[in-house]
Amino acid sequence: MEVLRSQRKVVGPETVPTLPLYRSAPQLEVRLEDFELYAIDRLRVLKGLSDGLSRGKKPEEMEKLASELWKTHMRHQNISEAHNKDIISHFVLRLVYCRTEDLRRWFLSMETTLFRYRFRLESLDAQRMLMSEFNLPYKALSHTEFESVREKLAQVARSIGQPIPINDAIFFKVPFEEVPELVAGRRVFIFKGYAYVAMSQIVSLVVTQYRSLLSKALVLTNRKWMSTIQTEEKYRLTPIVESLSTSYLGPDYNQAKEFTEISLKDIDQVAHSSFPLCMRHLFEKLRENHHLKHGGRMQLGLFLKGVGLNLEDALVFWKAEFSKKVGAERFDKEYAYTVRHNYGKEGKRTDYTPYGCQKIISSTPGVGDHHGCPYRHFSEDNLRAALGKMGVSGRALDDIIEKARKQHYQLACTLTFEAIHATSCDSGINHPNLYFSESQKILQPKQSQSIT
Repeated sequence: MEVLRSQRKVVGPETVPTLPLYRSAPQLEVRLEDFELYAIDRLRVLKGLSDGLSRGKKPEEMEKLASELWKTHMRHQNISEAHNKDIISHFVLRLVYCRTEDLRRWFLSMETTLFRYRFRLESLDAQRMLMSEFNLPYKALSHTEFESVREKLAQVARSIGQPIPINDAIFFKVPFEEVPELVAGRRVFIFKGYAYVAMSQIVSLVVTQYRSLLSKALVLTNRKWMSTIQTEEKYRLTPIVESLSTSYLGPDYNQAKEFTEISLKDIDQVAHSSFPLCMRHLFEKLRENHHLKHGGRMQLGLFLKGVGLNLEDALVFWKAEFSKKVGAERFDKEYAYTVRHNYGKEGKRTDYTPYGCQKIISSTPGVGDHHGCPYRHFSEDNLRAALGKMGVSGRALDDIIEKARKQHYQLACTLTFEAIHATSCDSGINHPNLYFSESQKILQPKQSQSIT
């Protein structure tokens, strides 16, 4: 796959398989801008599936979610263009997520999940075609063999609430270890080391083969990335590849758009009611110590900018705190520049955007630092104490701790939001400023009513 700066892609023929197996990189010329945009669209799909799984959605709900996400982010009015986008985006993200064991594990899990539900949505003929592409060494049971186990198959079908197999039903006889999820769920008849798998269940077998193929491919891609690509593409592709795994995919929250600017007199009240735990912790440590290290200043400072603290008030706010520790003169010399810089008034005049959850979660705070994601970086005891201070208790607290323990940090934050505001947040929290804006949507009408 060759990446160009501004050429049209060379598309393939009009008739293409609906669900590719991604065995080899496509022979396509890809514009650099499409390289990134296609990957971001696919990433939206994978992260949507990840959130659905974290929330414990049922298989039928996940199938619907996968279909909706794919239609929203990956479809194209031109069939060949849609197929190319599918292929390109997969291989770009394969490159992005091959780089560490944790990234590989997440990508393998999400791509396998996506493949599973896309396969289930295919027609029976398309499913058979995909089976043949895997060169699976399994043949459908002959009529004689089917009749010999028909009653046993019917017993299994009745036990799991499936239709009773009839004369023209298709079953495959496969080694039981190749369909572990069906065996674990007691969804197949097993005899002499073989599982009898119905055509409607064949997705389990195909997904196992696909997962194995992709797992090996990720290891090989990692070797190629480390040996050649990372260095050869140092100034072109490498920065894109290295940033995509922590990309935030929503609004940039560069400026407060939905609510009026927050004033200094209200900032403590707003911090208590509408700041997510990560920002509330930083805010409290700033008030307590009258100082934050660089990582904390950046994380909190850009967040405050995004929720509506203007530059003039930001300078007053930071100076009031830091002066208690380092003095007003030192603040003006060493710290005021950074505040103005974040607002695009110094240096390159870049109007910096607040950090999203992925960037915060992936940070590595050191000793004396207070930035980062509490759901990842706090000990369990400290997290319990911090959540208790926010008013979270009982079953809700246990659920949040469990999600954090399983590394579902953004879902843990979402559950915190739901517990505090006594309402559901189906879209999930993936940015601290989203937490703030959603909180204000709920609290401002209540505040207005209390005034009247």
